[in-house]
Amino acid sequence: MILSTNFSTKKLRVFFLILISLSGCKVTKHHAISVTDNSPAVKKKLLTAVLPLTNLSGTPAPLEDIRNLLIDNFEKQGLNALEEKILEKFIVSHRMRYLGGINRATAQALKWETGADAVLVSSLEFYNEIFPPKVALTARLISTGNNPAILWMDGVGLAGDDSIGVLELSLIKDPQTLLRNAADHLATSLAQYLSGQRYWVGSQRKIIKFWPKVFYRSPIFEPGTKYTVAVVPFFNLSERKFAGEIMALQFIRQMQTHENFVLVEPGIVRHALLQMRIIMDGGISLIDADSLFSKLHVDLILGGKVFNYQDKQGTTGTPKVEFSALLIERKSREVVWNCRSYHEGDDGVFFFDWGQIETAYRMASEMVLSALETMIE
Repeated sequence: MILSTNFSTKKLRVFFLILISLSGCKVTKHHAISVTDNSPAVKKKLLTAVLPLTNLSGTPAPLEDIRNLLIDNFEKQGLNALEEKILEKFIVSHRMRYLGGINRATAQALKWETGADAVLVSSLEFYNEIFPPKVALTARLISTGNNPAILWMDGVGLAGDDSIGVLELSLIKDPQTLLRNAADHLATSLAQYLSGQRYWVGSQRKIIKFWPKVFYRSPIFEPGTKYTVAVVPFFNLSERKFAGEIMALQFIRQMQTHENFVLVEPGIVRHALLQMRIIMDGGISLIDADSLFSKLHVDLILGGKVFNYQDKQGTTGTPKVEFSALLIERKSREVVWNCRSYHEGDDGVFFFDWGQIETAYRMASEMVLSALETMIE
């Protein structure tokens, strides 16, 4: 068969998919893996304060519409949202200016004044309605009371052309459809947690193509030991606004799935940094780490730098992410693990865009997952 030279890449990929289906070949896909959680069973109905979305996308977005969509989906899965008037009154009376996390004092007040069992913190990390549309969301559920802890956390990054399917039947052109898919993903993940399971989205194989370029692990660090970990915002050297906060959330989300790590709520970490007036110009230092160790009583502090965090615009280009990360241990005051990683969305792609990643969020997620493999194994 002779193919004309003006045959588009997308059509070639469709042609290849048809050949695969005809030949009966099987294609390896990523699966959602449900891992049993050893924590006590969760109540089916949690009275939850759903905070307004934090916009980390750096662009205008329909934040209230997205929040309402999340509330609708979450309530179907067992959450009981705190009444809006009560939440608004609490936010105003306590002058809550930062809604990307919660500290201990606020968690205590929220419990005693409103009766809320938990707080839902969500952030919009990318939003683009230009074809093909793209969206990235992260959400976490935090307990209220004297000892606020992350109960559940997940995120999702979607693009309209992630999987176009045969004859482009799966191509998503409507941004609202993509948002509904993202909200449904998070709601399904939350339902797994509420049923007494921990929901982990990943691959059944190691993601070799997103392995760090350089990494080191000290023999002092024992991956089998249980550690409490504080993740500080990464120092942002990229052109993408809020890339440091986004990368920190990526590490928190992935480390939260490992039973050997107990993550401190980011709002508590931020409050400690403000109290001690720590400004991490260039990243976390040993002096700053010593202060945080004393304040937070954690075993490990993770920080780093973001050098590039670039999303694909429209149908051209490819996502690019570059970061470095390090882990400081309290007793030895040493860097017990570090890595540097740089990848693009078309790394390892050789045939008609097969396997290409369309969002920086998803690529950063898999890069962090690969980086953690070097830490724990």
